[in-house]
Amino acid sequence: MIHKKNSDVAIDIARPHTIKKFELIEEYVKAWAQKLLNYQDCSGIVFIDCMSNSGVYQDDNGNEVIGTPIRVSKYISEIMESYPDKKAWLFFNDLSQEKIDLLKGRLPIETDNLFIGTQSGDGNTFLKSIDIPNRLQVSYLLIYDPYQAAIDWEALLPFLHRWGEVIINHMVSDSVRGVSQAKRDATIAKYEQTYLSSIQELATFGSGREAYDKRVHEIMNTLRGTLGKRYYIASFPFFNTRNTLVYNLIHGSSNIEGFKLFKKTAWKTFGGKSSAKNTHGNENQLMLDMTGEGVVTTPTDEYCYYVKDIAKYLYSEFKGKNGVPLSDVWDALAEHPVFPSDGYAREIKAALKNDYNCKVSRSSIDFPG
Repeated sequence: MIHKKNSDVAIDIARPHTIKKFELIEEYVKAWAQKLLNYQDCSGIVFIDCMSNSGVYQDDNGNEVIGTPIRVSKYISEIMESYPDKKAWLFFNDLSQEKIDLLKGRLPIETDNLFIGTQSGDGNTFLKSIDIPNRLQVSYLLIYDPYQAAIDWEALLPFLHRWGEVIINHMVSDSVRGVSQAKRDATIAKYEQTYLSSIQELATFGSGREAYDKRVHEIMNTLRGTLGKRYYIASFPFFNTRNTLVYNLIHGSSNIEGFKLFKKTAWKTFGGKSSAKNTHGNENQLMLDMTGEGVVTTPTDEYCYYVKDIAKYLYSEFKGKNGVPLSDVWDALAEHPVFPSDGYAREIKAALKNDYNCKVSRSSIDFPG
């Protein structure tokens, strides 16, 4: 939504969920960049935001909010001073030349090991024009953030194949609302391109996000191909102030360490849970689980998990087993698409002890039957 103008450039309003997205990407870039630059075999990092906007927004009260490109470029500019033998490339593109001009005025100065490229035009065309040698020594992070459910997989394909990571803003609210009402050829084509499915098939998905999100995951795995490594995909929902799902931020990586790091960063950004959805305290409501042995438990909201849901999952995985090595417990979480395996060990152990009477030692856990 257009709000005011700054130097004759339209400034968009950043809603709370959008600001939270900026925070998540910023915090992930901080962890991602440091981890890679400290890796001896990594010679450089590449960050690409192909739909960057101007980097300047206003919140609902008219206060200035800094967006992803300025946050990321400022941080990387600062840390590259500590890595003189390594390089960083930052690429920013937006459809509006005026917004790119505003962004350029807020970006740091290039140095001998920091290169910044800006361009205006279609984001997909921009991605297809990038030609960087496909070397394992250089790691990529691509931010693909369309304003609607419009994904050009041809543009993303090279980055799914490279040694790097992709973050896709999947505007699932557009699909849930628009697929059933799509009449115009252009609209139908948009959805069919995004999900590589006919509009008739998409109409069977209903109003839930699960089928659309699953389809995007399937496409990412398929396009990844048989490159000898598993592809890891994590997905986190974002809700507006009316508690309505707006989009899912999907992270794809061929490296489990990046996958684990993104999950940990997301949970930290959301304050120890998997989204900012307002669950109105229902997560603490006691209920009788009639599917098991009639034990007292709490409800699980798949749109907003808490640490107690991690404990519930682990108990169901290892119930009745004694002496389970802690490494096996953390490995089970490392493979999970949402639950973090790092950063919450103390809280998870406490929940297992308090809620499931598990005996936790320094190296293993007993899960009563």
